[in-house]
Amino acid sequence: MHCDVILLARHVVADLAEEPAQDTADEPADEAVDGPPGGPAAVPIGTSAGAPAEAAVGPRGPAGPGGDALAVGVAISDGRVVAVGDASALAPLRGPRTAVHEFPGATILPGLVDAHAHPVWGSISIGSGVDLSGAATLDEVCARLAEAARGRTTDEWITGYDLDVNVFDGPPTGRLFEKCLPGRPISLMTRDAHALVVSPRAAGIAGLTGRETFTDASCVEAGPDGLPTGHVVELQAMDLVLAHYPDVPLDTAAGYVRHQLALLARGGLTGLHALDFSEPSEAVYRHIEEHGELPLRIRCSPLVPADSPPDEWQRVAGLQGLRGRRWHVEGAKFMLDGTADNGTAWFDRPDSHGENREPLWRDVEAYRAAVRFFAERGIPTATHAIGDRAVRFALDVIEEAGPVARAPHRVEHVESIPDDLLDRFARLGVVAGLQPVHGTRHTRADGTDNWSRRIGPDRVARGWRTRDLLDHGAVVALGSDWPIGPGDPRVGLADCQLRRPVEEPDTAPVQPGQALSAREAYAGMTAAAAYAAGARAELGRIAPGYLADLTVFADDPLGLPPEAQPANAVLATVVGGAVQPHTPASPTKGRS
Repeated sequence: MHCDVILLARHVVADLAEEPAQDTADEPADEAVDGPPGGPAAVPIGTSAGAPAEAAVGPRGPAGPGGDALAVGVAISDGRVVAVGDASALAPLRGPRTAVHEFPGATILPGLVDAHAHPVWGSISIGSGVDLSGAATLDEVCARLAEAARGRTTDEWITGYDLDVNVFDGPPTGRLFEKCLPGRPISLMTRDAHALVVSPRAAGIAGLTGRETFTDASCVEAGPDGLPTGHVVELQAMDLVLAHYPDVPLDTAAGYVRHQLALLARGGLTGLHALDFSEPSEAVYRHIEEHGELPLRIRCSPLVPADSPPDEWQRVAGLQGLRGRRWHVEGAKFMLDGTADNGTAWFDRPDSHGENREPLWRDVEAYRAAVRFFAERGIPTATHAIGDRAVRFALDVIEEAGPVARAPHRVEHVESIPDDLLDRFARLGVVAGLQPVHGTRHTRADGTDNWSRRIGPDRVARGWRTRDLLDHGAVVALGSDWPIGPGDPRVGLADCQLRRPVEEPDTAPVQPGQALSAREAYAGMTAAAAYAAGARAELGRIAPGYLADLTVFADDPLGLPPEAQPANAVLATVVGGAVQPHTPASPTKGRS
């Protein structure tokens, strides 16, 4: 029987979860691999069911004159891999209607999946707001806002994203914007996306008083005069301002999302885990699929708001299984604490400001009951937990609730934890979802950043412990938290290996002992991401029966130094057997 598609390249890395064995000549040897725990054995072409799979297929090292630039390939039918092997062995599967894509000298990997992202609100924020990434001083922020104000009336909102709170000499305040743009409604989302800094005009439009109370740990900061400073912290407080943002028409919002997803695909992504499903997510995904196709797969886990009642839990449970062609709803997201930068994370002891000592859920027993509610219904959970006490409490609750069959429970962020928590992830089967780019991009090795100053050197030293978690047997799924971190996976994965921004060779690394190898990093966005989604039998490997989600690189990233990986051209991505060629593009340093 002929197949639908054949991809030919020089090399196929079929499974990043295992190292290929080395023989005495230090050349790769064919070695059986099992892939992520519980995954079916691969069946390469020419073998029978149950025969061993190879971790890598094809010649390694520089291409020679022997014609090995198209030595191996992947055959696909009905959106799934049917064979992996030598090009000559795949020839019988080639028919008159088989589409053959040749990538001389290239390497095919399982498709990269960002395990933590926010594609809808992130894309809308980028499309409609001012990019403040890289603005290191208040003067730079004001200059970008002034540029955006040109041609706008004084009543038009100016919104922005990626505000670095380190630009303020003291606590963040929107009153300073009166000096550069008096009387304008301005609202800027901080880099961690857990706070806004708003101008007095915006605070007035939203009716902020500084005396608001919330059911979670949100707050509207007030100054010594009792009036709002413009620092609006956490989601319930932020919603008071966001409700007054100008409406973005659905067609415009969908265009923003489609554009950003296409850029993410050009960086090598074939999927992402959206840790939210707020409005207008469903409408946007359906609109895109009514007028074309999503460039990648999206697994959506709706947020269960802090201290929400059981009827809200039931609403989120009722969303499970909602789907389109390339998106679906699975799992429930919790936010047990906030962020260390805002003082809303939950640590064992207070920070230097006397903050970072309380959960976002004021009633933690309600969180316990909510996790149990979803676990009893077979729904996997993902809990945002940044502080050490939040991580500990989340693991305690998950241990009590027990595993679910559909997918493992997850704890997201895990920014700083003590040694005694390292082995609990593996022991409980809980996935550690980490975004090391938060450390490499938002903190400094000299400890002068806000995060480091707040939590102190002992907890800074235990930051983003990717190496230690892996060494203790945990599954570490890597993400960017896009748009909070860089969406180009080549950039984020290089950062994971260097523990510094890849484009800044003179910047000192943060927690350098937590660096990963290239294989470990890329496994975090392939095999580990598949395991985290409960999809280890369908994604994360290149093997017969698996979904044909692939990333085609010009060079084997496992053989490149981290500094060269962001420039490693993505020649194509494949989602469900649909091949999307890409024009090689420069990597993005910040957002896509």
